[in-house]
Amino acid sequence: MKEFFRLLKRFVTPYKGYLGGSLILNVLSAIFNIFSFSLIIPILQILFKMDTTVYEFIPWGSTEVGIKDLITNNFYAYAQMLIASKGPSLTLLLLGLFLGLMTAIKCSCYFASSAVMIPLRTGIVRDIRVLIYDKLMSLPLGFFSEERKGDIVARMSGDVAEVEFSIMSTLDMLIKNPILIIIYFTTLILISWQLTLFTLCVVPLMVWGMSVLGKNLKRKSLQAQSRWSDIMSQLDETLGGLRIVKAFLAEKKMEKRFEDTCNDFRHISGRVATRQASAHPVSEFLGTLMIMIVLWFGGTLILSDRSSIDAPTFIFYMVILYSILQPLKDFAKASYSIPKGLASMERIDKILNAENNIREVANPIPVKSFEESIRFENVGFRYKGGSKDVLTDINIEIGKGKTIAIVGQSGSGKSTLVDLIPRYHDVICGRITIDGKDIREVSITDLRSLIGNVNQEAILFNDTIFNNIAFGVENATREQVEEAARIANAHDFIMEKEKGYDTIIGDRGGKLSGGQRQRISIARAILKNPPILILDEATSALDTESERLVQEALDRLTSDRTTIAIAHRLSTIRSADEIFVMNEGRIVERGKHEELIALGGYYKKLNDMQAL
Repeated sequence: MKEFFRLLKRFVTPYKGYLGGSLILNVLSAIFNIFSFSLIIPILQILFKMDTTVYEFIPWGSTEVGIKDLITNNFYAYAQMLIASKGPSLTLLLLGLFLGLMTAIKCSCYFASSAVMIPLRTGIVRDIRVLIYDKLMSLPLGFFSEERKGDIVARMSGDVAEVEFSIMSTLDMLIKNPILIIIYFTTLILISWQLTLFTLCVVPLMVWGMSVLGKNLKRKSLQAQSRWSDIMSQLDETLGGLRIVKAFLAEKKMEKRFEDTCNDFRHISGRVATRQASAHPVSEFLGTLMIMIVLWFGGTLILSDRSSIDAPTFIFYMVILYSILQPLKDFAKASYSIPKGLASMERIDKILNAENNIREVANPIPVKSFEESIRFENVGFRYKGGSKDVLTDINIEIGKGKTIAIVGQSGSGKSTLVDLIPRYHDVICGRITIDGKDIREVSITDLRSLIGNVNQEAILFNDTIFNNIAFGVENATREQVEEAARIANAHDFIMEKEKGYDTIIGDRGGKLSGGQRQRISIARAILKNPPILILDEATSALDTESERLVQEALDRLTSDRTTIAIAHRLSTIRSADEIFVMNEGRIVERGKHEELIALGGYYKKLNDMQAL
């Protein structure tokens, strides 16, 4: 339960007003419940004429008797006065109406106590989702290369839902039940402390029985949620690679793989559900057993005239004792639900507590423009957990307005090198500067606002063409977006669409061709108008016609900017001011196209291979 209370401390504080209201309403509900049940005694005594005592009214401020005796005496005195003046039948009717009134007030308080908790429950779940999303936005790209996307989706959906259903749905009864138990138990002591003492000897049996069944539930729940993550991950992989699955006739293989994962999830979650399902019948049986034992013991005392309470009071005692069973059963349910929810919260915390190694200094240097150069000074880099350096001893200077190209085989470190500039990763050794300032000391927001990206895979969103081009640019006008699209050779095909710039382009831009998607991403970069542009093999995946249109757009985009281009096709970077040739994380050659060809080294080898 310590973990549960730590969870509440983290998330309940903004909603403590609702919590206070629920506490007050639950106390009122329990008190009115006791008053309504207490009417059983005079009703039975009037029906069966069991009490022949003549009660005299005692002033309410009297200290001669205890508060319990004072209330009981005066209540019976009023009842006898009513019977004498109105008769027993009318008195029973009035007592019945009073019972109905007390019950109505009790039920109203009960409903209100639950209703006031709804904003708290839904608010906490909303806060958890927002925290996860915000955390994901702040984490570096390296985190996502180590985690499966499907597992992250499973934690955001399945685990958060489990927290909602397993923990937040029990929060109401965890507030209500202690109040009910305390008030009911106090009432039992006031009625007969001897009988209550005997009852306490029986209650541990019920608690022990429930604790035995609740063992290892959290561990099983963690395993179940892990299997659920596997299901989501496989679904994500299948949807992302459906073309390959069909091309290689691997449908049956994928179906078998998915079915095996689902069977594992079914097996483990079935064991968890079985334990949960056993909570109600077991608690029902143990509660009935407790009632049976107390009924036998109390009944024996009354029949032998050794009890301090009469038969109607004993019936009232049994009603209150039976009423205390439901809160105890709810605690039993909570003992199953809470560990399951805490298992999900543990998985969520792996995201919320994930370390972000891209930290901004306390007082970052503001940078609003790019004036001189970007420099790599003896830069080295290695991915977290990696055993080999990805980049070694990188020294590059990129002057303002220059176009440099980075070439090399796949895995030579080209993309990693350019990812260091906007601080998607941080260098292990050396430093990168912009206008002489170490980028680790510069505001991350300012740094990235100076940089535009056009990637090999155009990253678009399931939204309108207008919103995709205006992405990241506040208050962009239709005229500005259209002008950016014209420069990117995209305006004509956009206007051919039925809804023009208001056309929804589908998931990841699936309703557009590769060349169209790339021109939309170029238009987005043009609208941002950054002084530094990073092109990551922007034309490598296009057909000849699309490449021509995209290359024309890129030429316009890079004409007055500092450009860093990762090139797969060497023909696209012949006019670069300087070309850096990489191999196994090192720069092995540098110079202009003609100079590198004349060297007859690694670059010429790459060029000759593409010329074949």
